[in-house]
Amino acid sequence: MKYYVGLDNGGTTIKAALYDLTGRELAKADAETIVIKPRPDFIERDMDMMWEANCRVLRELLNKSNIDPKDIAALACCGHGKGLYLWGKYGPNGNAILSTDNRAWEYPIRWQQDGTQQRVFEKTWQHILACQPVSLLAWMRDNEPERLRDIRWIFSCKDYIRFRLTGEAFAEITDSSGCNLVNLRTRQYDHELLGLFGLEFIWDFLPPLRNSTDILGRITPKASAATGLIAGTPVAGGMFDVDACCIAVGAANMKRVCMIAGTWSINEYIRSEPVTDGSILLNSIFCDPRYYLIEESSATSAGNNEWFIQTLMPELRRQVESEGRSVYTVLNDMAASIPAEEFCPVFLPFLMASNVHPNAKACFVGMSSYHTRAHIVRGIYEGIAFCHRFHFEKLMATRDVPLECIRLAGGVARSREWVQIFADVMGYPVETVETEETGTLGCAIAAAVAVGDYTDYENAAMHMVRVNPAVHPIPAHVGIYNNKYSLYRRILEALDPVWGEMQALL
Repeated sequence: MKYYVGLDNGGTTIKAALYDLTGRELAKADAETIVIKPRPDFIERDMDMMWEANCRVLRELLNKSNIDPKDIAALACCGHGKGLYLWGKYGPNGNAILSTDNRAWEYPIRWQQDGTQQRVFEKTWQHILACQPVSLLAWMRDNEPERLRDIRWIFSCKDYIRFRLTGEAFAEITDSSGCNLVNLRTRQYDHELLGLFGLEFIWDFLPPLRNSTDILGRITPKASAATGLIAGTPVAGGMFDVDACCIAVGAANMKRVCMIAGTWSINEYIRSEPVTDGSILLNSIFCDPRYYLIEESSATSAGNNEWFIQTLMPELRRQVESEGRSVYTVLNDMAASIPAEEFCPVFLPFLMASNVHPNAKACFVGMSSYHTRAHIVRGIYEGIAFCHRFHFEKLMATRDVPLECIRLAGGVARSREWVQIFADVMGYPVETVETEETGTLGCAIAAAVAVGDYTDYENAAMHMVRVNPAVHPIPAHVGIYNNKYSLYRRILEALDPVWGEMQALL
């Protein structure tokens, strides 16, 4: 019997899962990551602690699985995109910077104003984000130049973990092409592109580019001792986590849109040609290189709900978990107790970032003494769905193939009530898949293709992905949510002048 390991490093959690050739999940393990917030807008993690947590998760996975590790045919990793993981001459160069970090917020604004954005767009077909390596490295050049004197490699999240597993430094194309480091016309690094950012000096620190299903190394003896994996086990290139989820929900099909509702609001579809009119946020090279991934995204999704639980409802979590129940089940019941037609305070899900103004922050609008905790919960569910719709509408304006359905992944996909809200807000059928861990399944699919057990992603997904019945929009709710969404948009417009003044006070 052959098995495949998928390893997913997200913004808050590390997950590993073991799959067989049919996509059946045999075991899984996970661990929360420690996030460091030294000051406002700075969001980091310790790179050694992150590696050690990955090792613990892999050891736990193998212990739970009761298989012989020699039967693992291959492993692949995925991880959050953007951010910055610097490897120095002798080890990690400071803390990693996560994709929810906003320290470099002024740089995209400056580059927009001085014309750099337009010149960059001609090469990358992407807008510049504060959390991308180019912005973070420019910030570091101007604020922490001493760190730049000790760089050996510039990694993305999952490329860093693969490097620790194999000792081989590579940059996989889906990540690198999604953060303004690669000329999408040539699919290579570009001296002139780096020069537009004033980053010519990083050329020698960019690892060689490779594809998702390339074998980019094997488990080293040192990594074997730390993880329990057999030395010599092949490790595939892996991919940006948004690609992994797209593959794992069966949305590598131009008739579907994939939404990932996790820390980030990811909204994407594939097409054979990029969208080059500037109307969408990002084009990148898909893990199936015949296609481009068309993406609208921001760090405005279910991560807001996690903050709400941890910060404002810790006592509820402790209580329900002591009773053997899940806090998420309790929240779902609260949301379901409020009918769609009832007004809930309008939630702007901007705790970590925004998709309307670089300095916008989260808030509730319209709260009164009548409102209960259940209204607040449903307001959060609705506000996050509205934020996805904001991106979804931009995607729909660029599509040239009729939409069949939305495939939904992430924490929201586990909530029947929230899935129904998404269907009602978007006005399209929403489908989920049997596996809860779409990132790890996407990695396992890549690993199976990499070692030749399937010919391509489409063939592998036919055998390894199982889709649940569709959740259809309720006609009466569609009109209600159109009105609520219209109010949400008007609130965004009304508050737009406020955010700059607020930033000046921070």
